[in-house]
Amino acid sequence: MKKIEATDPETKSPDLVAENIEQLKALFPEAWTEGKVDFEVLKQLLGGAVEDREEKYGLNWHGKRLARQLALTPSTGTLRPCPEESVDWDTTQNLMIEGDCLEVLKLLQKSYAGKVKEIYIDPPYNTGGDFVYPDDFQDNIKNYLDLTGQLDGEGRKNSSNTEASGRFHTDWLNMMYPRLKLARSLLRDDGVIVVSISDHETAALRFLLADIFGEENFSAQLVWKSRKYPDSRAKTGVSTDHEYLVLFTRSENGVLRGVERDEAKFSNPDNDPRGLWMSRSLLGLASKSQRPNLHYTVVEPGTGRAFDPPEDTGWRYSQERMEKLVQEGCVLFPPKPDGRPREKKFRADLQNEFVAFPSIIDDVFTSDGTAEVRKMFGEEIFNFTKPTKLLEQIVEQATDRDSLVLDFFAGSGSTGQAVMAKNAADGGYRRFILVQLPERLAPSDREQKTAADFCDRIGKPRTIAELTKERLRRAGKKIREENPMFAGDLGFRVFKLASSNIRAWEPDRENLAQTLEASVDHLKTDRTETDILFEVLLKLGLDLTVPIEQRAIVSKTVHSIGAGTLMVCLAEKITASEVEPLALGMVAWHKELAPSGETSVVFRDSAFTDDVAKTNLTAILQQYGLENVRSL
Repeated sequence: MKKIEATDPETKSPDLVAENIEQLKALFPEAWTEGKVDFEVLKQLLGGAVEDREEKYGLNWHGKRLARQLALTPSTGTLRPCPEESVDWDTTQNLMIEGDCLEVLKLLQKSYAGKVKEIYIDPPYNTGGDFVYPDDFQDNIKNYLDLTGQLDGEGRKNSSNTEASGRFHTDWLNMMYPRLKLARSLLRDDGVIVVSISDHETAALRFLLADIFGEENFSAQLVWKSRKYPDSRAKTGVSTDHEYLVLFTRSENGVLRGVERDEAKFSNPDNDPRGLWMSRSLLGLASKSQRPNLHYTVVEPGTGRAFDPPEDTGWRYSQERMEKLVQEGCVLFPPKPDGRPREKKFRADLQNEFVAFPSIIDDVFTSDGTAEVRKMFGEEIFNFTKPTKLLEQIVEQATDRDSLVLDFFAGSGSTGQAVMAKNAADGGYRRFILVQLPERLAPSDREQKTAADFCDRIGKPRTIAELTKERLRRAGKKIREENPMFAGDLGFRVFKLASSNIRAWEPDRENLAQTLEASVDHLKTDRTETDILFEVLLKLGLDLTVPIEQRAIVSKTVHSIGAGTLMVCLAEKITASEVEPLALGMVAWHKELAPSGETSVVFRDSAFTDDVAKTNLTAILQQYGLENVRSL
């Protein structure tokens, strides 16, 4: 039975550097000498694909190298389950994670890599406010706990990132880069990332996403008309009435769904045996000087009436194609001589069920999002929230009915509500993962006072994450009331970022005896069995909503995860007399479950009275085919 130590890979998020090195070795083994890469050989193997110039096209800034390294550094944290703050814990497939998204994205790598269909984020817009994402390369978990007041009870913020600062853009890029880098690996091959942004960082964001996703995977930059009416207070004399949604895909396989055709446009008033049809213009877009072949006379059979196109447009089709359409009865001639012929387009001839999604969204506004929150809470606890109807459109375009959606700047939780609402509308079973920093709310801050007071009234800590959870609860209840026949998932499991349950060796030089005694059990004493169980799921790359069953075997709770893929017993004490009945009981349950793949079995290492008991239990399990036995 191998013991999992605090320094083992299982206790950390994936080591992306090591994985990259192994992939490079597999592709170019001849470029490696004594365990190091020979860049000269690698350049020769890559030929013309190598860029040797010192000056090259792209985005660079101070701190980019460190930001890249930060994304590649494994996390030593974990996610602690909070069933008491969740809704429908036992059945839901949705996640609401409270923590710094940088560390959370690292922790999600093993379980969710390549599984997310859509990422939507509405990151800080860099308008000169405080940044609450100061990343510490040495220990970001400790930094996070300090930032959110979990060490000293106060919490802190970095200084304001004003435009007068020489690092105004740099700070924002350093914050965004590692998070987007980690997010990319979570996307499916046909996945899409959609980022809301204002004018302040649009240019930098485009370069940043091209750097990470590849310029060839730029999909679109949608314009969202966010203001319904012009801002008369605009200092520049120009009202900024829009924001942007920048879309990149993981690969060329990522495309938007498109908009369903308006079936009301099709009818069959003349009982044409070819079925439903619609009338559409036959005019083109090219002038006579541009496309002279599209400028000709169309003659109506029988009457001989002649029709010429306008000089600046011409016809849609060549003369040969037009004559064929006339012969087939697919050209509708006007009753009056000053009219224009139109095409009779049959529904059956349109292979695509959808038309392209428009690049300008102008049917929903920021004021709708504000009104939505005001109605839900009775007061404005959030300002400038994205309206659910906007995000429903994005969810509809970027996902299938069973997709996973991720938002790691969750804010008010609009994305979660949009996913639930879209499922209720079309009977889908999409899932969401939301991540939100528990940023402290200050009653002394005029803009945060209403939200802080609300948290006080409902008896919750004064953080944005608490408001996110409360909105999800209210949104789920509202959707249920409005859709009583909908039996889909309106719940969510809450997890919170914390340091690992496995105690690292941190000796107190002045009190070594006490340190050694405290380290006999290297699992932290203030953590529950459920805390440890879910860390095992994370480390082994299992979904955090995977089905879990419990069974008591010789008074010990045994967990079966994923129908027997993983069996865990975290009992604090297993005596020598209990070893055989416990092992045989687990074997019998495993046979009932009959999982298709290999099963891992995990125990608490300190539970065994001695090494003999541990060895005997391992031997019995392996005798019955349970070879992979580990201890924590």
